[in-house]
Amino acid sequence: MSEKLDNTDLAILDLLQNDCSLSTAAIAERVNLSQSPCWRRISRLEEQGLIRERVALLNREQLGMDVVVFATVNLTATGRQNLLSFEKDIVRYPEVIECYTMTGIWDYMLKIVTRDVRHYESFVRETLSANPDVRELHSHMAVTEIKNSTSLPLQTQS
Repeated sequence: MSEKLDNTDLAILDLLQNDCSLSTAAIAERVNLSQSPCWRRISRLEEQGLIRERVALLNREQLGMDVVVFATVNLTATGRQNLLSFEKDIVRYPEVIECYTMTGIWDYMLKIVTRDVRHYESFVRETLSANPDVRELHSHMAVTEIKNSTSLPLQTQS
């Protein structure tokens, strides 16, 4: 980050991460700036890469995607080529909405969303388990969603 963020920058980021449809005028009003300086700040934050993208968050349940699974994966080998091969494959699967390398006993943690258990089973059998880099896969099906947020805790990190 080239410049330190001030409280106004943090307020702008917080407003945008909670509702990216806000107009520059609405944001400016809420952070006590005029519209032009607010627009310049937002542009700077985008140029610095602090605002990665603006998206609409969809309601997966309303769209009929009822199953969320956290899958832990171990590879057949953890050499650089195996890792790169697995990662190249995993980004192509739309059901995998998050993928992380892990410390500890698992190589990867995946967050997978499907319409139902049958779709998940098919995805595992035909795609994940068919991947020659995958040695071990454990599924942890979410039962109740308690918290699901895309907002970063900006105000608690200073």
